[in-house]
Amino acid sequence: MDRGEKIRVLVAKAGMDGHDKGAILVATTLRDAGMETIYTGLRRTVEQIIATAIQEDVDVIGLSILSGAHLSVAQKILKRMKEEEIDDRLFVIGGVIPDEDIPKLKDMGVSAVFTQSSSFEEMVDFIRSNVKKEES
Repeated sequence: MDRGEKIRVLVAKAGMDGHDKGAILVATTLRDAGMETIYTGLRRTVEQIIATAIQEDVDVIGLSILSGAHLSVAQKILKRMKEEEIDDRLFVIGGVIPDEDIPKLKDMGVSAVFTQSSSFEEMVDFIRSNVKKEES
């Protein structure tokens, strides 16, 4: 994953989930931590998210989801990541995720799950620890 100096993170909102305050806060926090962030905007399809990840050559795909569709959306994203041969990138999910679904998401291949009780510091530290790049 050595495609430049800064860690590049895509923050995505999928489906009919229409609330993005948290996603914008996460994108801003990651940017302030020295990462390059790209925000998709609301109501994107899985295909749009993956196409943006490829076009922007990101190291991390971050899905912000509050709709309750996290299991099915994660499964679709992971499938498309594999098909497009970008499954070497981190895929993280944040939002309102029931505790009982976290092991299911990780078993599917999600790199990390950040719930509403996660701190911004945890997110930044996880990404920095798992994407091997030298930040400027």
